[in-house]
Amino acid sequence: MTVTTTAACGGRATDGTADSARDKVIDRAADEEAGEAADEAVGMDVVQRRLAEAQGRVVAALVAGAEPPEGFDPERMRAQAASLISKRRGIVARIRPDVVAAAGGDLAAEFAAYARARTAPPPDYRTDADDFAAWLRERGRLPDPPRRARWWSRLLP
Repeated sequence: MTVTTTAACGGRATDGTADSARDKVIDRAADEEAGEAADEAVGMDVVQRRLAEAQGRVVAALVAGAEPPEGFDPERMRAQAASLISKRRGIVARIRPDVVAAAGGDLAAEFAAYARARTAPPPDYRTDADDFAAWLRERGRLPDPPRRARWWSRLLP
């Protein structure tokens, strides 16, 4: 038995056999597109992983003193790394003026040595400033902070 449809085919009269053949072609094309999309997704995962690894090498060269990746100008990478250390030093100086006073004229050299000694910068500037203060304290350049009296010690006789 053949079914005639008009509404689904834009007003033309068709029989069911043409619909099923067209559906098979559409299904086959959809399967091929899905296979290509899956291949593309796998390819994109590889590309994204390689890009992430390359970015990691660039960051390591900038903040951890690693060798610059192939294709990068070593002198420019060193200049950019020095610029990043200078930026961190300036922010630390604003957060902890006591550290600047303790380091004196050697602040740039001391901070550069501190930054080189670390494999990665701390997660935030406050931690960076406190870590640098501790680093100076370990070297005898910054006195221990005075102990603060506990609030409840005022109540004792």
